[in-house]
Amino acid sequence: MTEHPANRLQHSTSPYLRSAAHQPIDWYEWGEAAFARAKELDRPILLDIGAVWCHWCHVIDRESYENAQIAKIIGEHFVAIKVDRDERPDVDSRYQAAINAISGQGGWPLTGFLMPDGKPFFGGTYFPPEDQMGRPGFRRVLLAVAESYKNKKADLLRAAESLADAVAQAETFTGAHGAFDVEVVQSQIRSLTQLFDIRNGGFGKAPKFPHCSSLDLLLEQYQLTGGAGEGPESGRHLLAMAETTLEKMARGGVYDQLGGGFHRYSVDERWLVPHFEKMSYDNSELLKNYLHGWQVTRNPLLGQTAEGIVRWVNEVLTDQHAGGFYASQDADYSLDDDGDYFTWTLDEVRNALLPEEARVMELYFDVEAHGEMHHNPAKNVLWVAREPREIAAQLGLEESVVRLTIAKAKEKMLAARWPRPTPYVDKTLYASWNAMFVSAYLEAGKVFGNALGLSCRVFALKTLDRMIAEAWSEERGFAHRIGGTALWGSLDDQVFGVLALLDAYEATLDAKYMRAAQQTMDVAIAKYGDAEGGGFFDRSSDAPPMGGLEVRRKPFQDSPTPGANSVAVIALVRMHEFTDDAKYQQWAQKTLEAFAGIAAQYGMFAATYGLAASLFARHPLQVVVTGEANDPAATALERAANETFRLGKAVLRITGEPLPQSLPAALRQTVPHLPKGQALALVCAGNTCFAPTSDPDELRALLTKQSQAAAAD
Repeated sequence: MTEHPANRLQHSTSPYLRSAAHQPIDWYEWGEAAFARAKELDRPILLDIGAVWCHWCHVIDRESYENAQIAKIIGEHFVAIKVDRDERPDVDSRYQAAINAISGQGGWPLTGFLMPDGKPFFGGTYFPPEDQMGRPGFRRVLLAVAESYKNKKADLLRAAESLADAVAQAETFTGAHGAFDVEVVQSQIRSLTQLFDIRNGGFGKAPKFPHCSSLDLLLEQYQLTGGAGEGPESGRHLLAMAETTLEKMARGGVYDQLGGGFHRYSVDERWLVPHFEKMSYDNSELLKNYLHGWQVTRNPLLGQTAEGIVRWVNEVLTDQHAGGFYASQDADYSLDDDGDYFTWTLDEVRNALLPEEARVMELYFDVEAHGEMHHNPAKNVLWVAREPREIAAQLGLEESVVRLTIAKAKEKMLAARWPRPTPYVDKTLYASWNAMFVSAYLEAGKVFGNALGLSCRVFALKTLDRMIAEAWSEERGFAHRIGGTALWGSLDDQVFGVLALLDAYEATLDAKYMRAAQQTMDVAIAKYGDAEGGGFFDRSSDAPPMGGLEVRRKPFQDSPTPGANSVAVIALVRMHEFTDDAKYQQWAQKTLEAFAGIAAQYGMFAATYGLAASLFARHPLQVVVTGEANDPAATALERAANETFRLGKAVLRITGEPLPQSLPAALRQTVPHLPKGQALALVCAGNTCFAPTSDPDELRALLTKQSQAAAAD
């Protein structure tokens, strides 16, 4: 390829954009300069949206954007804009909606063709460079679009205006308003039950994604029913659905069996062959799932998997010195491989292990001469194919010997993997994803109750303190990025930030976290809230114009992270419990009503709405544990409270006077009357408190469905 000067992307903060700096295309970043240039030249805009972790984004880069002939066509007929979807989720979400409406396609890379003002008229996802298997080649598409713009501009303009109007209607959920009905939760449970894959776990067919909020919804509904009922929607069946899914994922290739952490999704229904990128937002929510699953079932595999996620994140995805969770790890280290870092040939296994160890691991991970990877059939994805007892019986060994061999061999294989070329880690720190992991790590700190848990708590608070120092202000709440060029925050940044701050307050009773949480929630209401229609927009009302497809948007669907409006409801309900300020309850109800007319239709893709509805319909549980700091009896009560999963539950440890400033009303009235210095647990829900207890088993019982129902009455 002919050498040419680096383009303007060489100065970008985004690693994805910088990776395109060598391409022979005059790329612009998203901004007014690109639109002004398109209007000046009267050219359509070519919009490419992708991410540094995206395999097919790298493929289209190499095949098309580094192709001199295709680059020449782009240079002669288009103004080219490249966008990092992690950096600009506001841009991505709007054009995903528009291109999906045009072509029925979505995902990355997203390839859009826009009028000079940014309104789209055509697009798709990945295009091969030449016609291939019935798909039009990119060269032909580019020339056809350029010809249409030249000769049929008026038609394209009408189509673009019509599409923009349709997207505006859809993205603000016009007509979705309705009366709130908690029955939506049961509707979602029925949908999950119908979609459940009883053989492989998960929901629906390939490709399979984790659907983390759906798993939490199943676990919470099981806790509410206490396992009661009969048939496919009984409590026992709900638990079986969640536990089976968590087990199957943990044993599959979608989980990194050596290094820990989850890949983004599975291309097959058995969770065996993944897309190998690892995302921060997937692993934070899956960590919560496995913590909750372990709390409910005490299944050792679920607890071990949670620990595996934490160890991988600590090793690869964190700035241990300064605090912060990185954004992602790429799937590949080059364009010529597909998960080669994570996969193994039979020879590679045998070279890393002793013969007797290799024999066990070949059975355990189903490693054969012919593996699962199409680009290199010798490569095997590691997944748990046989239990140690089966291997022991087959090889005539003691099960304990097999278990010890597996543990040692996994350490050896991980050590052998380290020298391999490592997929790129995007060290960008995004506020919303960091907040999600702060919450997950604080929860791990409570649930683990060991040295690993303590390290999670310490690191979570270090990260949150960095977020407050570098990316938060009282006037605007959270920015989108920690460090680098400033990016205006989104609704996700605010509401996930509120939850992280509330979690930190519950863990420490430090008033600075409660103050920041309330200030951020108030920013969300004032600058993102729709006072007339209910719900929240994704961009602040005082943010500078986005440009392009400038439509207001209310994020609702869980894709790929929990829907921000539903998360806002959870934050508002929890804030109301601490402050007793009616406006938070009112905004929670208005937001639920804004989507009540369509929530049931979204099924598992709005499971976070189901969680929010469930929490709104009952009051979150508040647990106060009193007693001296080193009192073993108080520690046992705190442990019992933390070991029990209930959505939105707060566990507050009070060791003396004065009482924390922010306590729920019922607790503020009751705690001063408890015997001083005695180890007691007080459970409240709304304005009702149960009699205090000093018995950890009784405390666990108070956190079950029967006691919750009594509180609701």
